[in-house]
Amino acid sequence: MIISPKDTCVIIRDTTLREGLDTPHVSFSKKEKLRIVQGLIKAAVPEIEIVAPSCVFDDLEMVKRVKDEGLEIKTSGLIYAYSPVCEEEVEAASKYLDRLDLLMPVSFARKPYEREEKCRRLFRLLETAIDLQGDVGVGFPHSTQTELDFLVEISEESEKRGASRVTLYDTNGCADPFQIYALISTIRKKIDGMIFFHGHNDLGLAVANSLSAVKGGADGLDTTINGLGDRAGNASFEQVVMALHLRNIYTHVNLSQVVMLSKIVEEFSGVLVSKLAPVIGEYAFCHKSPSHLEKPDLFEAFDPEIICRYRELSEPE
Repeated sequence: MIISPKDTCVIIRDTTLREGLDTPHVSFSKKEKLRIVQGLIKAAVPEIEIVAPSCVFDDLEMVKRVKDEGLEIKTSGLIYAYSPVCEEEVEAASKYLDRLDLLMPVSFARKPYEREEKCRRLFRLLETAIDLQGDVGVGFPHSTQTELDFLVEISEESEKRGASRVTLYDTNGCADPFQIYALISTIRKKIDGMIFFHGHNDLGLAVANSLSAVKGGADGLDTTINGLGDRAGNASFEQVVMALHLRNIYTHVNLSQVVMLSKIVEEFSGVLVSKLAPVIGEYAFCHKSPSHLEKPDLFEAFDPEIICRYRELSEPE
């Protein structure tokens, strides 16, 4: 099924160096981070999210390093709009990041609890950030766990106050593709600016939800290489870009670099890729039946040569 016209472009914001580092026991050295950034550039990924809201000042050191190395890629990061030092974080981040996003949890179970206080703090910081940086977005964790009217209200008002992008988070991975389509399409009718979707994979639906977000009108998607991330991970970079490619949706990504990126991150993270993993798994193009090779397109979702791989017969047992 074609989701959207062939000339549609979806922006991939890779968050491996931010969200991917929430994976248990995963850390990257500065040298490894630079190598991953170089790989993402080679793959023509347009934007990377580096700064986590819990360690803004530390992560900005990596952003400086990327700039010092002359690595040309758009950098972004996150700042909690309710942090006691949020204004200082915005001031520091605006000197180095190409863009930043201000986070405000929209669940009433997270501080600040009152909707008026959430709006007050977000809009105050948004004004400050725009004066300093210009290209500032907002992000709403727990977008699938709050009242829709509040999500619409805070999204609309953020855009009126100058936010260039709204990111909706399925923070606990509870949503299904039907819910995400309805959510994104509702917000799409209310705002003219860019909408991004950030999917978690707790129910194994992050990639499907990402495709539904695009169908609903999202302009961009957050992904991580090999699906790294908190708990069960996030929407897999390689699965998302391939699924969009097969639906004639342009992402800028050089698909020939997908396997290389996967191997680099697998090595540096220590998290092994399943042999059964879609797109990049060892068995993805391995057939037991020789008859499959007579008409491989009937048994494979795409030609493996697209990602510089080859089909093969499994060894006899």
